Amino acid sequence: MAKENREWVWLQCTETGDLNYRTQIKVAGGVQKVEVKKFNKKLRKHTLHKVKRK
Repeated sequence: MAKENREWVWLQCTETGDLNYRTQIKVAGGVQKVEVKKFNKKLRKHTLHKVKRK
């Protein structure tokens, strides 16, 4: 069984700019643009988060 190529990335809030979540994404097949609605503790509501590579 082949091991998948995965990379750790941060999810950055589009409203505050905070790096709130860390997750893995597949890197095979080129650059992926991931946008997810996640909960922001500072604003106390769900906001759009985008991938941020360090």
